[in-house]
Amino acid sequence: MENVKNSQMIDLAKDVFQIESDSILKLKERINDNLENAIDTIISSKGRVIVTGMGKSGLIGRKIAATLSSTGTPSYFLHPAESTHGDSGIITREDVVIAISNSGETLELLNLLPLIKRFEVPLIVLAGNKNSTLGKSADIYFDISVEKEACPLGKAPTASTTATLAMGDAIAVCLLKKRGFSVEDFLLFHPSGKLGKGIMYLVKDLMLKDKDALPISNENDTFLETVDLISKKRLGCALIVNSENKLTGLLTDGDIRRILLRFPDVSVLTNKTVMTQNPKTISPDSMAAKALALMERYSITSLAVCDENNSPIGIIHIHDLLKAGVT
Repeated sequence: MENVKNSQMIDLAKDVFQIESDSILKLKERINDNLENAIDTIISSKGRVIVTGMGKSGLIGRKIAATLSSTGTPSYFLHPAESTHGDSGIITREDVVIAISNSGETLELLNLLPLIKRFEVPLIVLAGNKNSTLGKSADIYFDISVEKEACPLGKAPTASTTATLAMGDAIAVCLLKKRGFSVEDFLLFHPSGKLGKGIMYLVKDLMLKDKDALPISNENDTFLETVDLISKKRLGCALIVNSENKLTGLLTDGDIRRILLRFPDVSVLTNKTVMTQNPKTISPDSMAAKALALMERYSITSLAVCDENNSPIGIIHIHDLLKAGVT
């Protein structure tokens, strides 16, 4: 065993971080029309993304396939060694193939080329050599080459696999954005564990629905009457309705402070003149995760829950959502 000091180990670890981070940053210089073409190709396909790679590239491929699937792009990993024994049957003419090989000459991947070309399946290649057999066969090519591996022997795939994974993440995130994939969509694909905790809750399961506890005020009531109502109900807001009991506005603690600063005589004010009109609302049958997404999007802490006639039937607060584990 080589006698290496702990301080040298720390320096070596730092070198690994530096080499791998540099390899990722260099990928920025290689992003061009290839990314747009890849995204458009995958979005327009009617099938799935089939990711394939051998060895360490295969392990990275499995992670890329998993990330794609969990963010709205159905994807499968195909082991190239098994593909020539029947597994290649999962590839259809509607699919897109992402092939990963640092050298671009992995035999097991090259054996897939006749099938891919015969079916005219779009081929996206992540490789370290554009002039390789795989690189030349690509419809869309991503250069994931690195100047050197982080391994001091220069043999073990380290920086190259990190760069490949980062490129796969970039493709997945761009697809997520292109599809308009939402927080609610993500949680639906992660119903178990911490990511999906609270996913099955509906708004009606968590909202305050006691009619006597709801701070409901008419739009013709005075501002001071509504301030008193908000103080008594202690929910930080009042739901403002018209004569038909339809929600027309909202008054919050923050609104009250702004109104007191703006008007020298608040005794003459009515709700209708100072309320926030057309407030954000949500249906009681909506998923609680959607309520949280709306609150985050508009930087608010509560939502009025309304029925099909836009009459308020409850309030849901961000504290209730977080307490229930909706994230």
